[in-house]
Amino acid sequence: MRRLLAPVLRIRRAVLWALLVALVLSLLVTLVWLAGRYESSAIETRLERDAAESVLDIRTGLTRNIQSFQAMQSGGPSVDAWQLAATELLREHREIMQLEWRGDTLAVLKAANTPYRAPIFERFGRSSAEADVASACSAAKRISGAAYSLSYFVPLPDGLGMEVVDVCLPIVTAGRLTGYTVGTYALPDVLGELVSKQLARGQNLSFTEADGTRLALLGSSTRGSRVFVARQLLDLPGNTLVLRLESRMGLPGLFPNVLTALLTAMSLALMTVLFLLARDTRRRLLVEHDLGEALAFRKAMEDSLVTGLRARDLSGRITYVNPAFCQMVGIAAKDLLHQSFPSPYWPPELADTYQQRQTIRLAGNNLPREGHESLFIRPDGTRFPVLIMEAPLINAVGKHTGWMSAILDVSEQRRVEELSRASQDRLQATARLAMVGEMASLLSHELNQPLAAISSYAVGSLNLLNNTANESRTPLSEDLQLAVSRIAEQAERAGKVIKSVHDFVRRRDQAREPVAPAALIDAVMPLVSLQARKLGVTICVDVDPACSAVLCDRTMVEQVLLNLARNGMQAMQHAGTAASRVLTLRVRPAASKGTNRWVEFAVMDRGDGIAPDVASQLFTPFFTTRVEGMGLGLSLCRTVIEQHGGVLAFAAAQPKGTIFSFTLPADTAGLPT
Repeated sequence: MRRLLAPVLRIRRAVLWALLVALVLSLLVTLVWLAGRYESSAIETRLERDAAESVLDIRTGLTRNIQSFQAMQSGGPSVDAWQLAATELLREHREIMQLEWRGDTLAVLKAANTPYRAPIFERFGRSSAEADVASACSAAKRISGAAYSLSYFVPLPDGLGMEVVDVCLPIVTAGRLTGYTVGTYALPDVLGELVSKQLARGQNLSFTEADGTRLALLGSSTRGSRVFVARQLLDLPGNTLVLRLESRMGLPGLFPNVLTALLTAMSLALMTVLFLLARDTRRRLLVEHDLGEALAFRKAMEDSLVTGLRARDLSGRITYVNPAFCQMVGIAAKDLLHQSFPSPYWPPELADTYQQRQTIRLAGNNLPREGHESLFIRPDGTRFPVLIMEAPLINAVGKHTGWMSAILDVSEQRRVEELSRASQDRLQATARLAMVGEMASLLSHELNQPLAAISSYAVGSLNLLNNTANESRTPLSEDLQLAVSRIAEQAERAGKVIKSVHDFVRRRDQAREPVAPAALIDAVMPLVSLQARKLGVTICVDVDPACSAVLCDRTMVEQVLLNLARNGMQAMQHAGTAASRVLTLRVRPAASKGTNRWVEFAVMDRGDGIAPDVASQLFTPFFTTRVEGMGLGLSLCRTVIEQHGGVLAFAAAQPKGTIFSFTLPADTAGLPT
């Protein structure tokens, strides 16, 4: 089988070598052609630039001459003065053959010829060109500026001739046309005098008409096998000439030949190197295949891990992260690689601490294997705890190149631990609440008898006072009757409170009755006023007359009001002066919820307010900020209000203090429909 495949392989290899040689030759020919094109393009670009500069030079020179013509006629010169100025101008400008001063009827008043040539109109006279002069002056009069005639041929005495062109400039004095200044230019001298000598060197510079007829020629180009031509328009008022710049250059020779030899040598060297590389490539393919299998196996293992892997070099830069680590921190691998301290997944407030810890830990090679805990942050602000285990990273030759870290996300473990701890806390709180319930039941049973005795004694004392009052009425007996009646009322109230607490603990249905909000406030005012006088607090009552009666357990709601009022007064006992310690009891209608109507009760103090860390635990059972408190008051108050269907909430008052408010359902049965 191998013998049958050998000829096929040889033919295939020969075809590949042939294609390679053809490719190299094609590349060489293409480069030679491109080199020639590049040189030709450079010559054409330079020629176009030179032609444009030549046109600019000619236009600038002609404009400068027009300004000189105007200067000659300024101030109304005499004939002799004009003759002197014209002679001087012709001596300075060889391109001007003749200057004429003509009247407004084009009659020649004075003329001056160049000193460098014989008068150009000496042989045939000026009359043969009067039509061109008249045409130019007519155009100049129309545009109120200099105008040029069409070029025409003027024979010279030596049997030769030249193309000339006239320029006519109107002379205006005090706003009235008084004559013309007519100048005659020799086109060959225009090329020779107004164009830079550097531009005309080694090139043909000529004026042509639009059809290509040559009018004037300057310079001679070197011999060459290729002609490069650039044309530019010289647009003058009344006449348009074409400036033609011609250059003869030889085709590219030495540069492409050297390039060809260099490329040929490089191509042969390339073929030799390719032959050697082909033999070496076959040996490497087997090794690369085995290496690829090993890398794929390692990559599959790393991608399947749920543990985050991170490698750092000796300077602390991240050199490798696996997908599990990127998913853990929520940052792509390209954004993590080459990152140094501080890492993007460190919390900002802990960055300095982490950096110091990493510097100390990575300074040595013996890192603890048990790991350490840290806190990471994701781009969305989520924070989670991790367990990091680090070890030195040793390469194949035994050199220490960095550190390898295994990172475990322990947020779920911490969550389970937190749930377990919260469950334990709830169990303990439940046990304590059960104990409180048993104590409340026991106390309610035991206190009923002494309260009944107090009530009986108070009623008996009141009867005795009434009998005594019939015999002799004194102010003292009236005060005693009021005091004893209050004792009886409070004893009866205490009994009702104990019964309500007993029913609340036993989860019995409580009797609710319509009660006016003002009656609830009035019921607790004696006890509230007594404590207010003790603490130096002013009580302010604000009851909206529009409030309806509320349907509630009167005794329990009175205890809620009393508890909130006491808390408010205790919050102000050390706040400011006595005038600033004001407790407000406010009642007003609340927003309706569907068909139900509600009444809002609010207790507002001017204390120091509630700290944020206390606010989060304010209604937690057994949480209190007072040494003598049990931490059950607000929790029981909220439970009572929620059993009535209302909501107990608190908010900060302005400029300081706290507002505790709760809602109770209105007695809709007594409202008009």
